[in-house]
Amino acid sequence: MSALFWATASQAAPAGCAEFGGDGQLPVLTNEALGQQTVLLCNDAFAVLHSGISHGPLWTAEHLTEEDLERSMQIGRVVRFFHADPRLSFEDRAELSDYRASDYDRGHMACSGDEPSRRAQEQSFALSNVVPQTPELNEGIWTGVEMAVRGLARREGELYVVTGPVFSAPRKTIGWHRISVPWATWKAVYDPAEDAAGAYFCLNNAQPTCTIISIGALTQATGVDPFPSLPDDIRQTAMALPHPRQSPYAVRTQADPERATAEARP
Repeated sequence: MSALFWATASQAAPAGCAEFGGDGQLPVLTNEALGQQTVLLCNDAFAVLHSGISHGPLWTAEHLTEEDLERSMQIGRVVRFFHADPRLSFEDRAELSDYRASDYDRGHMACSGDEPSRRAQEQSFALSNVVPQTPELNEGIWTGVEMAVRGLARREGELYVVTGPVFSAPRKTIGWHRISVPWATWKAVYDPAEDAAGAYFCLNNAQPTCTIISIGALTQATGVDPFPSLPDDIRQTAMALPHPRQSPYAVRTQADPERATAEARP
């Protein structure tokens, strides 16, 4: 069952969300300014720290298992429509209208393709789990990152995955609610079997690229520590993450951007 908790950077995570964090610990904000006006949302298969200032997620946390990903493959994509999160106030949340007439896709942080049930998939389409991404990133290499991480989780049996945006000052915004547009998005991975971790760091522009960095470097760049229980030697060494796979949408986006954008924004 999904739930809502008010949270700050210094508050301990409720027990109902802790299962999504590595070693039972959810991410920690090392930049205290990010902790203003935040809400911790517990969903069936992932947790979200939502910001009423950026009107979107600061991070999402998932525990991917081979069994859950098998269930996800069996149900396929059964949800296609985004929606505002009714657990959040109108002032703090994003609305569908904020994305209309913008040049941005609604980019999942916790990927809908990871979700093991219809309800979990529906929860992933809430705008509390979404940030503005360029079509080139969302439909291209970001999809490739998501596919690569799922493949790694199947091979290893389980992974802890934390995903989020990075904002710059002054922030670019879209829509009436002034939704913050990140200049990059990232996906951090901890592999318990290998006791290793690393992160993809992807630029949110018209020619996106992704690099693989250590958890220590990610924390310094973002103000978010995705795996606070990791020892320093693992934090400072980036694991050999798989290269992003070829997105099935990349060619379509380049060939017909208007159609691709329309289909990405139901």
